Parts: sequence; C-alpha cells; structure tokens
Amino acid sequence: MNFILRNFKWLMVLSGVLTSTMLYGLFAPQAALQSMFGSSFNGELESLIIRSWSALVGLMGLMLIYGAFNKKYRVFTATIAALSKLIFVALLFMYGQSFLLKAGLAIGMDLMVVLCTLIFLIAVKSKGAAK
Repeated sequence: MNFILRNFKWLMVLSGVLTSTMLYGLFAPQAALQSMFGSSFNGELESLIIRSWSALVGLMGLMLIYGAFNKKYRVFTATIAALSKLIFVALLFMYGQSFLLKAGLAIGMDLMVVLCTLIFLIAVKSKGAAK
C-alpha cells in the first residue's frame, strides 16, 4: 500500500496529460470526434456540444495534474476524475455500443485509472485508520 501512496501522483500526471489532450476538440471538434469515435457531424449544435465536452474533459486532465502536485487536493481531484471516467465508460456501454471498438483504448485507460484510484483511496483510508 505504501508503494501506491508514494507513486499514485505519477499515474495522475500521466492520466492528466493524456486526458488534457482532449482540449484539442475545443478547437477542432470534427477531428476530435473522428479520432475518438470514428464519427462525424454536420451541425452547429453538435459542434457546440463537442467543444464543450472537450473543454470539460481537458479541464479534468489539468485537474489531475494539479492534484498530483498538490497533496492536499489529491484525493478530491482523483476521486472526481475517476467518477467522471467511470460515468463516461458506463454511458458508452449503455448507449454507445457501436463505438466500443473505436474508443477501446480510451475505455481501457479510463478503467485502469478508475481501478488504480479505488486502490489508492483504500490505501489512503487504511493508512488514516492506522494512525
């Protein structure tokens, strides 16, 4: 458990950097949608929603990086980011089965982050209980 507590911040940094790359969808929504889901759109509303989603996901990545280097906020930022990733994966499985293959890498990464965050939270809780 101490290994996880000592090194979790590096997973947060890596995940944060990868997650924050979605900010490019704010500027190139068509390209972001195509690379992530293999799909395209042709309307203003879709462009607005993709740009907004990209900004929120990108900000989540920046939040992970911030939390990695600010121990006071590490549990909070890791928890919020993991919940966000879990919701994304759950929505894909419930409503986006046709996109599962294309988004497989993102799903795998997000599930790994969720699992590691759960282990981290258990380690933090058990360390706190041991005090």
